[in-house]
Amino acid sequence: MDFSPAVSSPRLLLRRFISTIYCIFESAFSKLIYWTTGACKGTNSFVSSAGDKLDQNKDQNPTIPTSVNYHFTRKCNYRCGFCFHTAKTSFVLPLEEAKRGLKLLKESGMEKINFSGGEPFLHEKGEFVGKLVQYCKQDLQLPSVSIVSNGSMIKEEWFQKYGVYLDILAISCDSFDEATNQLIGRTQGRKSHLDNLFKICSWCKEYKVALKINSVINIFNYDEDMTQQINWINPVRWKVFQCLLIDGENAGETALREAERFVISDQQFQEFLDRHSSVSCLVPESNEKMRNSYLILDEYMRFLDCREGRKDPSKSILDVGVKEAIRFSGFDEKMFLKRGGKYVWSKADMKLEW
Repeated sequence: MDFSPAVSSPRLLLRRFISTIYCIFESAFSKLIYWTTGACKGTNSFVSSAGDKLDQNKDQNPTIPTSVNYHFTRKCNYRCGFCFHTAKTSFVLPLEEAKRGLKLLKESGMEKINFSGGEPFLHEKGEFVGKLVQYCKQDLQLPSVSIVSNGSMIKEEWFQKYGVYLDILAISCDSFDEATNQLIGRTQGRKSHLDNLFKICSWCKEYKVALKINSVINIFNYDEDMTQQINWINPVRWKVFQCLLIDGENAGETALREAERFVISDQQFQEFLDRHSSVSCLVPESNEKMRNSYLILDEYMRFLDCREGRKDPSKSILDVGVKEAIRFSGFDEKMFLKRGGKYVWSKADMKLEW
């Protein structure tokens, strides 16, 4: 047989030329697609897959809401100049909806709930927060239930009705000088903030509620010595906070407070801590420790992310559940543990002498 190449017709040669050009373009196009959606996706793919792995890790190791701060109201009868959770709304969830959210948190691993505001005892004269305290201790059987209050609205009758269900009552007190409290705004009219505090101290002992003191250290009290008074009160904890700025709350154009004039330096805060180093119950919290180490729920039961110096809300746990909402909380669990966020927080375990 003759294996010599056959002479092709011009039409056949043209067809082969077009076919070759098509193959070249097809190959080039395939490589382009590969690099944009494959290899580039693979170089981008490293970042993307790293993000996917982080999401997978979050799903595999979701944040457990061990300790939650529920600011169910923003309304307050005081006007503290540095307040970082101000009365931007008057909304309060219906009682049964609040209970539903608390039940979701318990089912997700919550051990401690802290009710705050605003002023918690302002809404329904303390009945609302009392019912939530009772529900959390009696029905949900949480190890720890606490409240942060300015103390001005609390009556002895409240202790008689709800004291048995409350583990810790934290009273905010920034100074043991009435003039300084007036200057800060920690007062209502001519009522004595300190008189209220001392009454509550005695009620806590009588009705077996552990007492805690919260103090915000600012330009008007950083040089004060509170050692004698704190030792006399003898709280289970004395939380000492460095004045913190939060955009949209106490700083910035949309804020209801102007806390810039209250701010102190890290050195001034340290001076205060050094002056009170002998107080064994003191628990200091600088701006660094405070900012991301709290799981904060607002009045709509949305987690608030404070990492950017403002409060960015998640969706409500009532709408999307705890696991989804908590992903947007900005919570730093390591800092929570570092600042001593986990402690003996059930009064049954404190072995206090009433």
